[in-house]
Amino acid sequence: MKKIMCMLLAVMMILCLTACGSENQESGNEEGFSPSLDTSTKCKITVAGGYDNFEALEAEFDRFNKYYPDVELAFTKVDDYNNMIGVVLDGNDAPDIYVNYSWMYGRKQYKSAIDHAEDLANSELGLDLDCIRSNIMLKTDDGTLPMVPVFANTYGMLVNNSLFEKEGLSVPTTYEEMVEVCKAFRKKGYKSPMMGFSKEETTSLFTLTAYPFFCETIADDAKAVKEFNAIKPSAGEYMRPTLEKMVQFLDDGCVDLDACAKIEDNYEAVILRFFEGDVPMMICSGDAVSGTKKRESVSEEFIENPFEYTFVSVPMSDEGVSFLDMPNLQFSVNKDSANLDMTNEFMRFLITTQELNEMAQQKGLMSPTKELPDDSMYAEFLSIPESRILSPEELGLKDDAVIQLRQAVYAVGTGEMTIDKAIDSFGSFTQ
Repeated sequence: MKKIMCMLLAVMMILCLTACGSENQESGNEEGFSPSLDTSTKCKITVAGGYDNFEALEAEFDRFNKYYPDVELAFTKVDDYNNMIGVVLDGNDAPDIYVNYSWMYGRKQYKSAIDHAEDLANSELGLDLDCIRSNIMLKTDDGTLPMVPVFANTYGMLVNNSLFEKEGLSVPTTYEEMVEVCKAFRKKGYKSPMMGFSKEETTSLFTLTAYPFFCETIADDAKAVKEFNAIKPSAGEYMRPTLEKMVQFLDDGCVDLDACAKIEDNYEAVILRFFEGDVPMMICSGDAVSGTKKRESVSEEFIENPFEYTFVSVPMSDEGVSFLDMPNLQFSVNKDSANLDMTNEFMRFLITTQELNEMAQQKGLMSPTKELPDDSMYAEFLSIPESRILSPEELGLKDDAVIQLRQAVYAVGTGEMTIDKAIDSFGSFTQ
C-alpha cells in the first residue's frame, strides 16, 4: 500500500509540474515570468503609436493580464504621430509607453520624445536587454537608452519559390547569379523577373537595393562616415560606387521600370501584384512582408493558384548577400508616468525572447531578438555570415545624410540626373 501511495503521489506531482509548465508557456514567458508587484494592483497603462490597430500588442496585453488581471492596458493611435507625439507627451493625457524612432534622436523637433523617455539601460529595471541584437540598439552620446526595439526591419525581396522550382532555377546569392536568373526567366517568357515600387522615392526599389550596398562600401571607412554625416560637398563622391551599381543594375535588365510604375503603392499594391503569381522576385521591405499573410485571402489569383514564397536579401554585391539589420518600432517609457512601476513591470514582461518573438510573428515583422524563430519569414537571414551583417546604428549613419543618398539614387535610377550631377547635388536634396 505504501509503495502504491508513493507511486500515486509521484504521478500527481509530475502532472502538476507539467500543468504548471504549460500554464507558464501559455501565459507568457517560457522561463516563467515572475511578478514582482502586488498582482491585485489596479491601474491603467496606455501605449501610444501611429498604427490604426496593434493586434499583436493587444495579444501581449492579454498574456500580461494572466499575471495582473486588474491592470487595464490600451493602445491609442495618435494621428500625424511624428509631428504630434511631442505635444501629446507634454499634455495632461500623456501615454505611459510610446513609440519612438532612432532618427528622432538628436533632432530639435523631437526633443520631447527623448526628454520624456526613461533610461531603459538602468539595471534596476530588470529588462533583459541581452536578448536583443545589440547592433540595432540606439547608440546615444551619454550611454543612456531612451528606447528599445520591439520590431526590426530589413530590405530584400519576396521570392516565388514555386516558380523557381518549376523552371529549375535557384534563388540567386550573388549579383552575377541574379543577372543570369533574370535572363533565364525572360527567355522562359516572364516579362518582369524582378519588380518593385518606383513611383516615389520613399522605400522605392532604388533605395531598397542601393542602401545595403552603400553601407557595404563605407563599412570600414570611419572617415567616410564622418564626412558623409557632416554632408560635406566633397562627400558626395562616396556615393559614386553605389550610383554606378544602380546604373549597372538597370542596364543589366534586372527590372522593367515601366512595369514597376504601374504599382500604386509600396505596401498593399506590391503584395497583390506579387500574388498574381507571374513575378519571380518582388523587391520590398519587411514592412510589406508583414502584410502578406492577411492579403493571401483577398488575392483572387493567390486563392486560385497558391504558391510557396520566402523573403531573402537582394544580392547586389559580387561578394554575396548581405543583411541590413535595422530597428523598426521602438518603445519608450514615459518617466513621468503615474503608474511607472507597473509600466516598467509590463516592459520587463515584454522584453524577453519569447514575448518579442511572439509579437513579431503575429505582426509579421522581424523580431529584434538574437534568436529568430526558425519558422519565421526571415529565417533565411539567419544563414548570412556575421561579416555580411550591416547595421546603420553600428556604422553611425545619420538620417539627414542618408536622405541625400536616397534622393540621389532615385534621381539617377529614374534618369532625372546623371551620376556626376547627383554627386554634385549632394547636400542640396530635400526630403
